[in-house]
Amino acid sequence: MPNQDQITALVQAYSPHIYFHPDEEYFPSSVAWFFENGALLYTKGDESNPVPIDPMGSNLPQGGPNDDAYWIDLPIDSAAKERVKKGDLADAYAYLHVKPMFGGTFTDVAIWLFYPFNGPARAKVEFFNISLGKIGEHVGDWEHVTLRISNFNGELKSMYFSQHSKGVWADATDLEFENGNKPVAYSSLHGHASYPNQGLVLQGNGSIGIRNDSAKGKSFMDTGAKFLVVDAKYLGPVYVQPPWLNYARKWGPKISYSIEEIRKLGRCCLES
Repeated sequence: MPNQDQITALVQAYSPHIYFHPDEEYFPSSVAWFFENGALLYTKGDESNPVPIDPMGSNLPQGGPNDDAYWIDLPIDSAAKERVKKGDLADAYAYLHVKPMFGGTFTDVAIWLFYPFNGPARAKVEFFNISLGKIGEHVGDWEHVTLRISNFNGELKSMYFSQHSKGVWADATDLEFENGNKPVAYSSLHGHASYPNQGLVLQGNGSIGIRNDSAKGKSFMDTGAKFLVVDAKYLGPVYVQPPWLNYARKWGPKISYSIEEIRKLGRCCLES
């Protein structure tokens, strides 16, 4: 298994380039930026008194079940809310979880990105695109890709692309690379699912479903430029976990949808 210096070397060698759609509005940020720019912690039963969050999340409840007792939300001020929704790509960090796989013969490096906001979804029905209103929107969007690296020769074996509630593994021979060994991932418009190729992927049946559009826009993130290893348990106390890592509650409030939005989604699903 790689030591601390070797982890850094592996990340610098294989750090993926994440490309965003040309029309993307909602970019990643660091967790600290999200907290420093007005994110608030709410407590059930005391909703009228949300509290600011320390940049490292030191005042967040630690551990416990995800019992709806606490949640995080955007700033109350409307201008600040819209600004925070858009994130800050220049300040964004990649958060790394490093762990052994298959008896220590491989190392998995999970690379997590935090987006303050997940944008609205669109549906495709045959030749028509349908706006689904606020459906798909939520605060606090965590997405990841994972590198699987051989501990025998240090070569990249495969890469995992998370896609909403599932994902896919792609062999290294099937990946797109830049600058030598940098694999490329494409983040879908608004939803931020990761794909090894740009284009349209439909969640549905045939030509009907929820759109996942990805394309190589001008904006991208080199995940090796700013990264923080937040978990590598096999190395013991080498890395200090930020307090927010042990916040197990919701990173966004429950979302309520209008009847018309639900009807739109229902029509799309029924037609599929």
